[in-house]
Formats: sequence, structure tokens, C-alpha cells
Amino acid sequence: MQEPRYAWVVVWSTFFSLAVIFGVSYSFAAFFESFATEFSAQRADVSLIFGLSGLVYFVLGAVGGMLSDRFGPRVVCSMGMCCIALGLLGTSFAQSMAMVYLCYGACIGLGIAMVYTPAIGCVQPWFTRRRGLAAGIASAGIGAGTLVVPLLIGITLTSFAWREAMQLLAIGVLGVGLLAAGLLRRAPAATAQGAVAVSGLSLREALKTSSFRWLYLSVVLGAPTMFIPFAHVSAAARDMGMDDARAVGLVGLIGVGSLVGRFGIGAMADRIGRPLTLVLMQASMGLSYVLWQSAQSYTAWVLFALWFGLSYGGIVSLLPALCMDLFGARSVSSIIGTLYTGAAFGNLLGPVVAGAVFDRLQNYQWVIGGCLALSVLATLASVPLHRHRQNPF
Repeated sequence: MQEPRYAWVVVWSTFFSLAVIFGVSYSFAAFFESFATEFSAQRADVSLIFGLSGLVYFVLGAVGGMLSDRFGPRVVCSMGMCCIALGLLGTSFAQSMAMVYLCYGACIGLGIAMVYTPAIGCVQPWFTRRRGLAAGIASAGIGAGTLVVPLLIGITLTSFAWREAMQLLAIGVLGVGLLAAGLLRRAPAATAQGAVAVSGLSLREALKTSSFRWLYLSVVLGAPTMFIPFAHVSAAARDMGMDDARAVGLVGLIGVGSLVGRFGIGAMADRIGRPLTLVLMQASMGLSYVLWQSAQSYTAWVLFALWFGLSYGGIVSLLPALCMDLFGARSVSSIIGTLYTGAAFGNLLGPVVAGAVFDRLQNYQWVIGGCLALSVLATLASVPLHRHRQNPF
């Protein structure tokens, strides 16, 4: 069955929406040293900004999904973009770390929660035949934002103070973000008309399935491994004498790998199956840390960033499509949002604990070992999904 033409408008609108919100989120790496210097903060304290933002958007992502199921993605995502811009402006005027935690951590986190789940959940019901490819293209916005925005911020910081750079970023969010959010539209398959019910499970029904429990456990276990590099890879590279531009550029290279993962892995998953692909990507993400552990040159750091990014991008592109496969369109945004709560504490505690370990030991070896162990467990938790049949939604 041929998908409607507007389905691809939704895909690219989601692409740009995700590029905006995660470009903002992962620009944290460019501001890391500015925060540490401005507020005389330890590495663990600065990492808490990133961790708090992730905690908020993953925990409240379920609420964003529920609001989207009720009011539609356009309204909810537009409100989220305004919230992100407000958080950036507030941070630009902050005079203490407490204010940064509130504005960059909580306010931006809330805005991302109101965009991420509604936007990515909006895509799935538009597609049947090419759902994996569509999900890969849409979620590639995360990789594009990760690549482009931190690099632009790094360049901006050579000419402007960090506070001015944040204000410029807020203007960009309002311009690009609101335009992209305004083009989102709920699919006919996700809208009940008259006596026709939307196919699939309710959130409550999905939570009772073993498929959801295994998928949730996989996300919980994999989250620290997934988010620690975004907060620490630039700092780790600086510790080895790398200049600021190349250190921040590693986050952009994660974005490059992520783009390849979202396009390539999404298409591959349509051929060999999404559950099996998830198992392979969880294992791959853990193995990439072997390169971090042995990195002694810029080339090794580049290879780590690309490999990690490919694996991370593949996982993120698979999760929404898997939710649609397993649970249907009826409450897909709410289910995706609830699934993402599994990443919340990994996003918070992973970077913060990694920072605390570094502050104490002055190296990342124990952090890397812990991430490798968690990746093994996340891979094992993904295996049962490969044995479960896809539901006929």
C-alpha cells in the first residue's frame, strides 16, 4: 500500500524538529568549559546540567505523548519549542549554577519532552511498508542536530561570549523549530472516526506484555552507555591535549555516525527484522568503548565517535518503529514516551557518576568498564524480543 504524500512532509518536519531540540541538548559539550569556568564548578557538577535535562525529558516524555494523543502533535511541539527558547534565554542571564540547573536543565528538558515523543510518535502511523526507513530518516534529525549545532556554537564562541551565543541559539529555535512543528499532522490511521477504532493496544495493555518489559529493561540498562560520551568525550579528549575545536568536533562526529546509523540501520532493519537489529546495535555500542579505552591519537577518537554514533543512532531509530510493530497506533506516542522513561536515570546518573569517578580518580577507566558490563546486560535483555512475533496492527 502506497503511503500518502503528506507522510513524507511529516517525516521531514520531524527531522528538523529533532535536529533543533537535540542540537540544543548536545550543544552542552560546547558550553561545558564555559560553565565550569564561569561558576568555578567541578566536572560532576557541570555534568549534572546535562543529566538533569535528560531526566526531565525522558520522565516527562510520557506526558508529552499523552498530550499529543489528545491535542495533536502540532500544538504540543510548538509549545515545547517556546519552552526551549525560554530556557536558553534564562540560562544566558544566570548568575549561579542553581539558575543554570533550573533553566538549562529543567526548562529545556521540559521543552524537549514536549517535542521529542509527540514528533517521533507522529511518524509511525503514517507508514506500513517503509516504516523502518521513515523512522530512520525522521530520527536522523537527532544526528544532524548533533553534528551541526554544537559546531556552529563552537564557531560562535570564538566571536561571542557564551551568554550571547545562547541568546542567538534561542532565536534559531524559535525560527526553525516553530516552522517545523507547525507542519506536523496526526495520521488518519491514528485518528478514530465514528465507530472505527484505532488499531493497537492501549498504554495499560502494552505495559502488561512481556515484550514491553524486555524492551524497557534493555533501554534502562543501555542508557548510561548511550549518554556518557555526550557529556564527557570532549572533556576526555581535552585531557589528552586536544584543542577545543577538535574536542567539541567529536560530538559532531558522533552525529555523523548517528546519521549513517539512522538511515542505514533503519533500512537494514526492514530486511532482517527490527528485534534482531536491536540486539546487534546494543552489542555494537558496548564494543565501541574498547576504542575509547585505548584511544591515544586523534584518529582513534574519531573512530570511536563514528562507531559509537552509528550504534547509538541505530538504536534510537529502532525504538519507535518497534513500538508501532509490537503495540499498534492506538497509543503509540504514550507508549514511546513511557518506554523512554527507562532512559531517564541513566541519562542523569551516567554522566554525573562518570564525572564523580573522574574527579576522584582522574581517569575514565572504571567508567568504561562499567559501560561495557551494562552493554552486555542490555544486549541480553534485547534477545527475547527477537523471539516475539510482530502483532498484526
